[in-house]
Amino acid sequence: MATIVPGIAAFAFMALIFILAASMAVLDPHAVWEKIKIQESTRGIPVGPANLIGCHTCHLLCRLPSHGGQGLTCPRCGTHLHRRKPNSIARTWALILAAVICYIPANVLPITIVTSLGKKQADTIISGVIYFISTGMWPIGLVIFVASVFVPLLKLLALSYLSFSVQRKSGWRPVDRTKIYRMAEVVGRWSMVDVYVVTILVAMVNLGALATIEAGPAAVYFCGVVIITMFPRNR
Repeated sequence: MATIVPGIAAFAFMALIFILAASMAVLDPHAVWEKIKIQESTRGIPVGPANLIGCHTCHLLCRLPSHGGQGLTCPRCGTHLHRRKPNSIARTWALILAAVICYIPANVLPITIVTSLGKKQADTIISGVIYFISTGMWPIGLVIFVASVFVPLLKLLALSYLSFSVQRKSGWRPVDRTKIYRMAEVVGRWSMVDVYVVTILVAMVNLGALATIEAGPAAVYFCGVVIITMFPRNR
């Protein structure tokens, strides 16, 4: 019925995604913070005997004053310092619960609504995966399933396990739990690939009564799942 040819902006957008990913991979935030000079150095000093506290933003070790450090700020980045963020575990569980609530409509409600010659067809994430697999395009279906279904669910399970182990003050295999946290931190954001695909389709396929693609309500809930699951890493 129609031929859609991607323009220069589409290729520029794809290049932007890869360049941003490459820049995040090669950039070392700690090296940037180390370039900022401070008056007092705590390099090589043990944390316990020197009564030091770590900054949550630039990871600088700061010496606590005798009054306990109330209202103390980092001398390098100005972040308010405290030994633990107040109610961090409770806020983490609240974010996980909110993400679980959004995960259900994100997979049940339609994520795209296609109008072709006056006929509307709504597709969920799972129905889209089934369509690609049934038509022989199983690599695309596999990518969508992994990024949009498997990874968010795996991240929710990982965050729940880590929060439960911290709440129970478990000392079991801390190195492995740290690896799980790092993996969830890196992989989780790539779930937005499905939202990128929907955004591109909505922008490109807008041919009036001939063919039109609209974003369904599941797209909003899916964005909520991805964004909310990024917050617990800062709790």
